[in-house]
Amino acid sequence: MQKPTRVSSYIHRLEPEGPMRVPGFIFADDELLADMEGDVFRQLANVATLPGIVHGALAMPDAHLGYGFPIGGVGAFDPHQGGIVSAGGVGFDIACGVRTLVTGIHKDRVLAERKTLADLLYQNVPAGLGTKKGLKISGRDMDRMLAQGGKWAVGRGYGTSSDLKKTEEGGTASGADPLAVSDKARKRLDRELGTLGSGNHYLEVQAIQEIFDDNAAQAFGLRKDDVVISIHCGSRGLGHQVATEYIRLMVQESARQKIRLPDRDLACAPIFSDTGQQYLGAMRAAINCALANRQILSHLARESFETVFPDARISMLYDVCHNTCREEDHEFQGRSIRLFVHRKGATRAFGPGHPDLPAEYVQVGQPVLIGGSMGTSSYIMAGTLEGMGISFGSACHGAGRVMSRKQAVKKYPGRQVIDHLQKMNIEVRSHSFKGLSEEAPEAYKDVSRVVEVSHNSSLARKVAKLKPMICIKG
Repeated sequence: MQKPTRVSSYIHRLEPEGPMRVPGFIFADDELLADMEGDVFRQLANVATLPGIVHGALAMPDAHLGYGFPIGGVGAFDPHQGGIVSAGGVGFDIACGVRTLVTGIHKDRVLAERKTLADLLYQNVPAGLGTKKGLKISGRDMDRMLAQGGKWAVGRGYGTSSDLKKTEEGGTASGADPLAVSDKARKRLDRELGTLGSGNHYLEVQAIQEIFDDNAAQAFGLRKDDVVISIHCGSRGLGHQVATEYIRLMVQESARQKIRLPDRDLACAPIFSDTGQQYLGAMRAAINCALANRQILSHLARESFETVFPDARISMLYDVCHNTCREEDHEFQGRSIRLFVHRKGATRAFGPGHPDLPAEYVQVGQPVLIGGSMGTSSYIMAGTLEGMGISFGSACHGAGRVMSRKQAVKKYPGRQVIDHLQKMNIEVRSHSFKGLSEEAPEAYKDVSRVVEVSHNSSLARKVAKLKPMICIKG
């Protein structure tokens, strides 16, 4: 595999060679670049071979080995130039994302009640592998949820319409087609809607430790030493099944369309093909499932928090998705074109003035929510005008793994992880020691380094740093 050339201190370029249609661009410093060498370079070059890709295949600073696309990979495709959609390029946990709520409560009050609050959140927010403590929905109600997403959940009494104004696309992915979601995918959501799940999913109560951008912080409602609640989860078993089924269909469609794939995991379909359109409808329905899921969980977290702090006024900061393919307008080569932007383990980071932003954020840019590994800092950033040009308005989504889950389980016993976090005054509640081992902080890259590179390369700019106080894990 060729070595990338340095474009600037934080941007590196893989020159097109062989079947690559466009270059690859990697946003990283030297240390992060060394972590990516090999697997990420290869996968990025493979993405660059796909039909209809424009500008380049992009790797965010947290990029690491994924399925087909690297996790932290971004690719934009022009449907009028044979552009494709790839289920592997979206990922299995469709619309996994982060939602952050502002409480207005000072950290000292939470510290005094953190054990009580941790116990209440653990009791009221269903979590864990295969948990079946969520809502049971089926038939027409399932169809409505898949079509309306967060709007459906608010209509059922989970939160308020003001929550939807601070959610991507108003809480509903347009163009969802519930009929494109199989019965098997629907059954996998049985009693899972309104549950946190396992793996790297979490609910954290966090203190705002540092403010970097006063104007953006004020617009976002953030004050130093106040507390926020962040929820990281996705579309549960339904999204995973949608991905599994359509990857299988896309393997067949790629062969029919004579699309040469350097990696079977990059199976895809032309956007305008029947398979492509069916997948987009099913994927958007799974996005709505994830948005409904986070809306329900935020309601449960809000109720728990307000039980301990009745004077809290909990409001939405924002909700961002990570694993999606979005239809968006972008400036490219001096003109506005409609592109289908795959972000796998990457988040939208729209800059100031973008028409899709809530009015409160138009002047400062979109909130970009960066989750750290368990026990480490998380960050709130804001989208930039520069990022719109260099990454289609995309940024990193978290720290990025450097160690497999299997390796982490061998090296970091769950009890040891809990003891370590408690010494840091972090209350941890989990349904699984194995899950804690898999998500040990040392299994991830340094999120602060990832954020610095994102900031210095203008993908997004730093607004606030968050320190965990309570962590609820599956």
